[in-house]
Amino acid sequence: MTPQQLKSFRDQIDAYDDEIIKLMVKRAGVVQAVGREKHKVGAAVFRPEREVEIIERMCASNKALGGPLADQSIATIWLEIISGCRALERVIKVSYLGPTGTYSEQAVRTLFGHRVEMLPCQSLDEALRKAETGLTDIALLPVENSLEGTVGRTLDLLIATPLSISAEVAIPIHHSLLHATGEKQKVKRVVAHAQALAQCQRWLDTNMPGVETLAVASNGHAAEMAANDPTLASIAGQTAAEHYALKSIADRIEDDPSNRTRFAALGTFEPEGCGVDQTSLILSVPDKAGAMLSLIEPLARHGVSMKRFESRPARQLGGAAWQYFFFIDLVGHRKDSNVALALAEIQQTAGMFKLLGSYPLFEKLTA
Repeated sequence: MTPQQLKSFRDQIDAYDDEIIKLMVKRAGVVQAVGREKHKVGAAVFRPEREVEIIERMCASNKALGGPLADQSIATIWLEIISGCRALERVIKVSYLGPTGTYSEQAVRTLFGHRVEMLPCQSLDEALRKAETGLTDIALLPVENSLEGTVGRTLDLLIATPLSISAEVAIPIHHSLLHATGEKQKVKRVVAHAQALAQCQRWLDTNMPGVETLAVASNGHAAEMAANDPTLASIAGQTAAEHYALKSIADRIEDDPSNRTRFAALGTFEPEGCGVDQTSLILSVPDKAGAMLSLIEPLARHGVSMKRFESRPARQLGGAAWQYFFFIDLVGHRKDSNVALALAEIQQTAGMFKLLGSYPLFEKLTA
């Protein structure tokens, strides 16, 4: 390619960029006008179902036009456009399990973009309390890991909270072994959250035999510890490595490359359906023969797919030994006719019924 040819290509790119920014300015102006009207009636700033609709539509348009960009690229670009425009109405506040450098922080960035105010908390309980008391708009909590299963403390908190789930995102979890200098021979102990240690157990047994492991409150805290103690290595992600200036001894040390964690955004807003929806609920079953079968039978009869069925001891509300709550995820929105009919029947027979929310899945962001 000659310098003249390269300049011609660059001039074309610059011209397209100029057109894009003109359209961006026009889009932002319309968003501001909508924001003023929403403010008059106290409407929610975060409308996850609308955001998913936009992202899904842009991905479909890209494919229809034969565009070469992957869905995830299109989704990420538009999420940041939405994030910036959303902030013109108001910058929303999100509480999450800190400190800085956790996968929860990565999930916040993935779901809400970079124009958001983030509040790291010392525990899941604190993150949820911030949202319950109005100090933040949303609490983002980990719900389930594809390898280690559900996060028990989150399920316990969902039972009692008045907040509902308004969105969900599942992010890939890629672990690195991080150290202050990157010198493996200096490592005497590996620190990480208990789930991260479990997710890397085979790699640790093979590559760090005899090295002690220590479970701590979060991978972000582990990275902070490693930054201050050269005898420690932490298991964490690249966000933590960058924040604490750690060097990687090894990357992608998770035992399963498909490792993912689901995060739920809890707030006071209840989204409408958008076609990419999930409904979550908590049930208890009367102590009688056939109770469980009769409880879930309406799902099959009305053609509602069940994605998850998880039990949890019912100790929060004074349940006796061997009594359980059941956490269920369904495909569809609670206002979909088949889902609504099934839920109405289930509510009549359940000992305890709590709808956690019907909400959109931000699938394209991490596809």
